[in-house]
Amino acid sequence: MSLSVSSSVFQEGNPIPAKYSCQGQDVSPPLGWDEPPAGTRSFALIVDDPDAPVGVFTHWVLFNLPADCRELPEAVPTRSPLASGAVQGKNDFGKIGYGGPCPPPGRPHRYQFAVYALDGPLDLPTGASKQQVLAAVAGHSLAQGTLTGTYQR
Repeated sequence: MSLSVSSSVFQEGNPIPAKYSCQGQDVSPPLGWDEPPAGTRSFALIVDDPDAPVGVFTHWVLFNLPADCRELPEAVPTRSPLASGAVQGKNDFGKIGYGGPCPPPGRPHRYQFAVYALDGPLDLPTGASKQQVLAAVAGHSLAQGTLTGTYQR
């Protein structure tokens, strides 16, 4: 099953505003998704740049969002855990929380915001890597959706 993921500040395939990049305030954009399938007990989010010169670069790892969550506000704090109980992993900048688009000058890069509806919370600590989250998600994902934006310097 698929989830529809959206943002009020950019549309699928369109540019992400500079405010949400390293050239702006470097805060996370607002995101939302539709109703998940029955049995959803938590959500996870991974944001990747598949066009990075070093290979896929991870900008955000967030998991154990409550089952009743349908959106994330702008500027989610870069601490863990969050007030909701959600836990943040380490991005490829080596930090906890969101790190915005910051590609080298040149062609636009794609940024994929992937949301997973899961059948339970993940038993992982703050600072977990994308690989650890994806390994824990395997076999527990009830639905997934992706929103892709672009950014260019």
